[in-house]
Amino acid sequence: MEFLSYLVNGISLGSIYAIIALGYTMVYGIAKMLNFAHGDVIMVGAYIIFCAAQYWNLPPLLSLLLAMLVCTLLGITIEKLAYKPLRQATSLAVLITAIGMSYLLQNTALLIWGANPKVFPSLFDLGTISLFGGRLSVKGETLVTIAANIVIMVGLTLFTSRSRMGKAMRCVSEDRGAAELMGINVNTTISMTFAIGSALAAIAGLLLCSTYPVLQPTTGAMPGIKAFTAAVFGGIGSIPGAMLGGVLLGIIEILGKAYISTELGDAIVFAVLIIVLLVRPTGLLGKAVREKV
Repeated sequence: MEFLSYLVNGISLGSIYAIIALGYTMVYGIAKMLNFAHGDVIMVGAYIIFCAAQYWNLPPLLSLLLAMLVCTLLGITIEKLAYKPLRQATSLAVLITAIGMSYLLQNTALLIWGANPKVFPSLFDLGTISLFGGRLSVKGETLVTIAANIVIMVGLTLFTSRSRMGKAMRCVSEDRGAAELMGINVNTTISMTFAIGSALAAIAGLLLCSTYPVLQPTTGAMPGIKAFTAAVFGGIGSIPGAMLGGVLLGIIEILGKAYISTELGDAIVFAVLIIVLLVRPTGLLGKAVREKV
């Protein structure tokens, strides 16, 4: 039963990584940019939920919707100001800009909310489910996190494959120039990608702080790095790959901390990534792309 408990906790943690990784994988898959400020958008979303619930006494659902709106606008603003002028720039320039934007968001949060950690309020209590005669207890929040990951992944898959905007995103991902010639508004499509990824960041912020209820300006930094690792692990650019990579990463982290070493848990995660990339550089579900030169 102990192993099953670790496994459920790993899937729950991995589901949070997967939701964050979906933001990374969508932006990279369509705009071919690595948005390293994504983890800090999660932090902003968590702070908005904290303020809405703690100071403004808004209900949990309304607090989440407000955070999603703020994060969506923030994501679009970041894309317009920081990334759009660098569409034709080198990857190094985009990477440096993304890191700079990350530090800008962290330090802005530091000025607004201060450096002292804040205890994230418990917005909902779904109780505990007992299985196998009480030998295995699963929190309701854990099941909600796993279910949210599945629903979001399925919804995004259907959106990109069935909707008009989703098909436009796939066209831009395949060939930006050809998509523009076919009448697709590339700027709007890329902005929509950042908007969706940032809205998901708000959901991830709620789930993350509900699991680890300590909020500070660096809250999203390490989960953001691990989620990016999950996106690469599963195959960056692939929505099912982001989910698979996130869940596997969460399981590896929890089992590594439980059976090997608590201090080496993060090192084990990144070591597994290195091994996977040595064996399969495109990730588990990624596809190799041939370029003609």
